[in-house]
Amino acid sequence: MSMDGGTFARIWALARQIPRGQVATYGQLARLAGNPRLARTVGYAMAAAPPDVPCHRVVNRSGGLSAAFSPAGRQSHRLLLELEGVPFRPDGTVALERCLWRPPFPAP
Repeated sequence: MSMDGGTFARIWALARQIPRGQVATYGQLARLAGNPRLARTVGYAMAAAPPDVPCHRVVNRSGGLSAAFSPAGRQSHRLLLELEGVPFRPDGTVALERCLWRPPFPAP
């Protein structure tokens, strides 16, 4: 994955494939996009995502939610996931073991 204008587009295309009720991690999307070292770039891409990208379906490697999520940080991030039936652990993180997206294609 190069850092050209297509990087965000590639990440957004992957995020659009995450089904309702499932989540992916920043690192997982970075790997699928071709560079496992760019998990932070995935975060930047989610922050700049167009409205049709389900950026609420992307969480950190522990299932943690984003404090930078708009409009109300973790609270709105959680609400959007709960509306899709995403399960949470008692500590407030997403139960990745129950809803982590397993794409039908391998990472490069």
